[in-house]
Amino acid sequence: MKIKNVLSILLVFCVVGFATAQDDLLNQLDAGTPKQVNIEIAAFKGVQICNMQSTKLPAKGEFYFLVSHRFGDLSQGMDNFFGLDNAYTKLGGIYGVSDWLSVSASRQTYQKTYELAAKYKMSNQEVDGFPVTIVGYNTMDINSELKKNELMPGLQFNHRLAFTTQLLISRKFSDSFSFEIAPIYVHKNLYDGILDQKSTLLLGTGARYKIAKRLSLNLEYAARLNLPEGFVSNYHNPLTLGLDIETGGHVFQLVFSNSQAMNDVAVFTNPSGRWDGTKQLYFGFNMYRVF
Repeated sequence: MKIKNVLSILLVFCVVGFATAQDDLLNQLDAGTPKQVNIEIAAFKGVQICNMQSTKLPAKGEFYFLVSHRFGDLSQGMDNFFGLDNAYTKLGGIYGVSDWLSVSASRQTYQKTYELAAKYKMSNQEVDGFPVTIVGYNTMDINSELKKNELMPGLQFNHRLAFTTQLLISRKFSDSFSFEIAPIYVHKNLYDGILDQKSTLLLGTGARYKIAKRLSLNLEYAARLNLPEGFVSNYHNPLTLGLDIETGGHVFQLVFSNSQAMNDVAVFTNPSGRWDGTKQLYFGFNMYRVF
């Protein structure tokens, strides 16, 4: 009888020990299994907020055909038929090389500028994880309007070039509201030494607020940070208001801005308008067709 009791006690210990070992093994397996990461999507619907770039990229293999248009100065009224005269147009394409890299090329009326760009994602905002999306963006402009003549006898190809480097950091706070902040560096190989600067540092900000299922209000502003003391210029900090309209296969953006030019170099350093009614104000649109 004693032997049976001893065997029974040993059996209980074995069962408990085996069960505990199983729990430990399962816990180890669970610890070794990577947790599923959920990416926060659609902070911005368009690849641009208005003029500024957003943190959105095309998916791998997608091609975006871009048409942008900025009418002339609205403040002149009937003198230029509310901006229909002297309008600027930009045509271009954006291709998603991968889910984290896109390249683009465009040509626009202002200074007959060709713009080449690359956009690359460095991190995604995660649900209950990493708090922001971080994207890099670089552009190179080629001013094809410049001519070698008696005014610029020493003009070389590198004088036509200008560049921007941008770090785009966004957060989607809710289904309705997203915000972006962007340190920006602009460099020009050829510039007006009186009204302009060779290199400009800016801090850009942008926001999107969804007001309906397919409508959102967008706002963006960039402040120049390294203006010399007493510097006087005809140019102002860029301020733009926009409306996103989603229509199936493309995004249509209506834009009011103090910058008529649409290439990043000019948007950030050469806006000639003001929102107080004393200077030019420009209306236009961006349209992206996705293929």
